[in-house]
Amino acid sequence: MTIRLTANQLSMRFKDRVLFHIPEIAIGPNDSIYLKGDNGVGKTTLLKILAGLLKPTTGKVQTGYDSLWSKLPFQVGRKNVVYLHQSPYLFDGTVYQNVAYGLRFQRQANQEKRNDVIQALRMVGLETLADEHVSVLSGGEKQRVAMARAWILKPSILLMDEPSASLDQESIDRLVIMAQDLLERGSSLVITSHQKNALTDLCRKQWWIKEKTLVESPLLQIIREPNYENLDATSNSN
Repeated sequence: MTIRLTANQLSMRFKDRVLFHIPEIAIGPNDSIYLKGDNGVGKTTLLKILAGLLKPTTGKVQTGYDSLWSKLPFQVGRKNVVYLHQSPYLFDGTVYQNVAYGLRFQRQANQEKRNDVIQALRMVGLETLADEHVSVLSGGEKQRVAMARAWILKPSILLMDEPSASLDQESIDRLVIMAQDLLERGSSLVITSHQKNALTDLCRKQWWIKEKTLVESPLLQIIREPNYENLDATSNSN
């Protein structure tokens, strides 16, 4: 399912400090947006507001099926809009259980769910670690698990907050493959990053938070293809 997300007169205030005021935002189907800005300007805050995880001081966020913001408990987030934190929270359990968590309310046969989870883990190169407890994973592997958990939901909009921070090139390439797959399915991406990389190169638009507002501009799309040979070699060696 693809949706359109809009926001109007969006502002966030912390006591006497106005973090930002944004008159209008629109994310359409298959959008890919690189969100930039200095530290502390509110990039993470904006993503959490768009995901429904944080309530703005003023304004409202609307999608095709939750136009009545005031009637929604903002803590539960927005249906089909997924927020991926740069330090992902993983549940106490196995890699498989973490990826399968999002499917618990979907009407699928058990074998179908298992096939989807294994496919997601294969895409991030962690299929052999499916039964391992998440506590044994490295930081990059945890980020891959979080991406697999997001990808398996096939979200209409995926908000990625510094997803490549402290990741090695293989992990970044794995995330690129999943992000490309979502774009090909019609999903939209918003990606924050302090530096351009293979993930931000997927983006065709640029948002820049500066002077407490949002500036939009087109972004030249330069797609770096992941090194599939290296990924296949790594998978075979696991």
